[in-house]
Amino acid sequence: MRHQNPRQGFPSSPATPQLRLVIADDNPVVRAGLTALLADREDTTVVAAVADGREAYEATLRHRPDVVLLDVRMPGVDGISALPHLVRLAPVMMLTYSHEAETVREALRLGAGGYLVHGEFTAEQLVRAVRDVREGRPHVTPGAAKALLGALMSSATAHSGAENPVPVGKSSTQSLSQLQSPVGQSFRSQFQLSIREAEIMDLIASGLTNQQIAAACFISEKTVKNHINRIFAKLHTTNRSQAAAKWLGVA
Repeated sequence: MRHQNPRQGFPSSPATPQLRLVIADDNPVVRAGLTALLADREDTTVVAAVADGREAYEATLRHRPDVVLLDVRMPGVDGISALPHLVRLAPVMMLTYSHEAETVREALRLGAGGYLVHGEFTAEQLVRAVRDVREGRPHVTPGAAKALLGALMSSATAHSGAENPVPVGKSSTQSLSQLQSPVGQSFRSQFQLSIREAEIMDLIASGLTNQQIAAACFISEKTVKNHINRIFAKLHTTNRSQAAAKWLGVA
């Protein structure tokens, strides 16, 4: 018997389907905490919690989950080694403490649908990210984005012949632009970007797509596009490459 909505006379909307997850992390405390957090919700269920990449692959073959949550550093087969095999079976989101630029870049290159750094998301944001990754919408938290930006800026500085690279700060709660050197802040002040626009410009310069920027800032893609249009106008540029070059001072 179908339940009717007494106010509208139509069938009630079906419940959001549960996401079936595999968690792979060698730290038993982290593994147990994530399992308890996600298994206690109506919209998620943990079908397996394992300690390394090989076990993650075996569990994914057996359970065919909607998403695999994968740590980077694990004994035996680590997350990066297991990743290219896992992405053939299910979407994978890296969920880790590791945010080195090379690791983030390699994980995304090998097909990870997202990269979340512990301590940079709430439980609701985690579930939203998992669901988005399942639907093919990438998620990257600020710490991972900063690592990519730091590598890009170091490379840009090396190519420009500067002696001292522009430092990137450690606090994940601060805007990337607030973490630049005084010289960089003075140089960029000419563009008169708002704090949010500067943050988005940093992410553009790091190579993130609109989808990834929306995920990192927890805003819609439409809002990202609106910010980018204003940024281009202020920088007197017409595309991302020109804007990034101007923003990094290598134009």
